[in-house]
Amino acid sequence: MRWSSALRTIALIEGAKGALVLLVGFGVLSLIHHDVQRFAERLVTHAHLNPAAHYPRIFIEAANQLTDARLLLIAGGAGTYALVRFIEAYGLWYARRWAEWFAALSAGIYVPFEIFELYKRVSWLSLAALLLNFTIVVFMLYSVFRANGDKQANAA
Repeated sequence: MRWSSALRTIALIEGAKGALVLLVGFGVLSLIHHDVQRFAERLVTHAHLNPAAHYPRIFIEAANQLTDARLLLIAGGAGTYALVRFIEAYGLWYARRWAEWFAALSAGIYVPFEIFELYKRVSWLSLAALLLNFTIVVFMLYSVFRANGDKQANAA
């Protein structure tokens, strides 16, 4: 795979993450002025879960705490996160150096948490997330330092 193809693949991944979070944000906005606890109860029942069990009960109780103001705050956070991902995707698509640094940093932030999650309990999903983010960090840092080496070689 060519270098620009790899950058564009990562740009598509980042753009897809932004789009997914943006859709979730719109979903959260659609819950404003609605009974969120009732929606959570129906969701738990639809998933054939016991509403009295530990995790479904936590989910329903958390939904009960969501006010319209909190829903707006969550949707705003989702919109901000999506915007950052879209800007990063744009920068990677056009091979901007700042985007490569940003991608290395943003993927690297998750690595310690994913290692801790694997330490607690090994799962294929945790392992895949760690490998994907670690690969992105290594690729981006290599890309940045490769470009710096090319600049120095051209200057000499």
